[in-house]
Amino acid sequence: MALDGIYLSTLKNEIEKVALNARVDKIYQPSKEEIVIGLRFRGGGVKLLISASASSPRVHFTNIALENPKVPPMFCMLLRKHLSTARLVKVRQLGLDRILFLDFETVNELGDMVIITIAVEIMGRHSNIIIVNQDGKIIDAVKRITDEMSSVRSVLPGMMYELPPAQDKLDLLTAQRDEVLEKFKQVKNQDFAKAIMAVYQGVSPILSREIAEYATGGVDLLKNDVSNFRMNRMFEYIDTLKENLKNGDNQFTIVMEKGKPKDFTVCDIVQYGSFLDKKSFDSPSVLLDNFYSERDRIERMKQRSHDLLKLLVNLTDRITRKLSVQEQELAESENRDTYKIYGDLINANLYQMKKGDKFVTVQNFYDENYDEVTIKLDEALTPAQNAQKYYNEYRKAKTAEEKLVDLIEKGKEELVYIESIFDAVTRTTGESELLEIREELAEQGYLKNYRNKNKMLKAMPPIKYISSDGFTILCGRNNKQNDKLTMKTAKNYDMWVHTQKIAGSHVIIVADGKEIPNKTIEEACIIAAYNSHARESAQVPVDYTLVKNVKKPNGAKPGMVIFVDYQTAYVTPDKELVESLMA
Repeated sequence: MALDGIYLSTLKNEIEKVALNARVDKIYQPSKEEIVIGLRFRGGGVKLLISASASSPRVHFTNIALENPKVPPMFCMLLRKHLSTARLVKVRQLGLDRILFLDFETVNELGDMVIITIAVEIMGRHSNIIIVNQDGKIIDAVKRITDEMSSVRSVLPGMMYELPPAQDKLDLLTAQRDEVLEKFKQVKNQDFAKAIMAVYQGVSPILSREIAEYATGGVDLLKNDVSNFRMNRMFEYIDTLKENLKNGDNQFTIVMEKGKPKDFTVCDIVQYGSFLDKKSFDSPSVLLDNFYSERDRIERMKQRSHDLLKLLVNLTDRITRKLSVQEQELAESENRDTYKIYGDLINANLYQMKKGDKFVTVQNFYDENYDEVTIKLDEALTPAQNAQKYYNEYRKAKTAEEKLVDLIEKGKEELVYIESIFDAVTRTTGESELLEIREELAEQGYLKNYRNKNKMLKAMPPIKYISSDGFTILCGRNNKQNDKLTMKTAKNYDMWVHTQKIAGSHVIIVADGKEIPNKTIEEACIIAAYNSHARESAQVPVDYTLVKNVKKPNGAKPGMVIFVDYQTAYVTPDKELVESLMA
């Protein structure tokens, strides 16, 4: 997927229409490569998200609540210094290049009116957010680029801002037919859709395939095999696209594979036929909010929780290796009865042996066929001492088995607990949730010398949903919340819901003395499946029972409970349903 120049032009138009002349209200930096600018105007306000992330570079309005770090990063502080109370006076795009310039009018330290520009470069891993003064000099950038990092251009404070090298392509909105036909002759003979991308500026792979699909009727052709008739159909499609862009009649469309967003563009997508699902939006910003929200949450929290994830992976590997060794020792201890038999046989045949013997062959009276067995002896020991040695091995193996069974059980429980923590970390949405998890790990002895440096961050409450029948459904965010929700908040005749043998959140249906309808139980099961390690699975088993049937064993780790008299439902996690039920 790619946010191409054509899509960026629709975002430019939307920003101009909604926020031109709006004043900067607030500036945040939720993550290393993301900026959120709050813009205020008469009658309301909007949040403009700018991202230079390699996986999802973009600029658009957002309605998603992003948690910000307690201490603003230096780049954020610099933006606040230069743009506090500034006014957005112009939004520029050069042709269909993937660079958007946001010009802000503000007063500098001397009281003079100046223009500060934010250059938003949407170029994959080379994406950047650059602050430029009215003299064209770089104030700073989210990604500073030195000569050693790039031979093409440097991006450092104090340097003059230079545009990235221009591509030798035509502007789809202004290019004339003769120019286009001549350009097609110059590009190499390749797949027609790729040739379209080589000719036109600002066209993403999915849009070029859509143009080729219309022109060729779905036939895969090389550029040189495209007839004049099909070239005319290509121009017909592009003319319609240009007209729609001019009039704002775009059909912003996401194509989805198994419910997960796969790609997007400014028009209807027909190239996949009925194999993939589609979803359309009226606004380019709303589409991008939907497309990137989950991916960005995962990436943002991955940055903040890198140390925790590394710790949990190491713990999982260590426990797994330890269990493997213990299970091997347990398997070896299963031969303990052989040691006892050898001891008995040596004692019964002491007269046949003498000190210094290496082996003895005796009749095995424990065997129903009385077959002979050869027993290895320690030549440094007397026959009686050899018998005692085998009895000792027997007792040692028996004791080891008893201890190993207990150790293996505890190891498996610990592994389940670590998996539950890992699942909770991957589903966190903010720093306060990570803080609770860190505190839990410190309490359990996994984080040494831990000190809470973010005491001002308050723990978030359980996630609240309202079922179709009007029942409140609460969902824990981590193990500590799960314990509190199930063991303290919930009443005996509320309903407890949890994925079966899968790490996930505790979900409570608040009964309020009423009988809980099946529809609400089904929705709670879907919520539990979605808020679990099985979020991407289908037909997830989910157990549910009354809270009075749920107990926490003494000494059990956070989030670990036992329950009886339960029923199981099989559901498929549904993101749209879960989000629609969120209070």
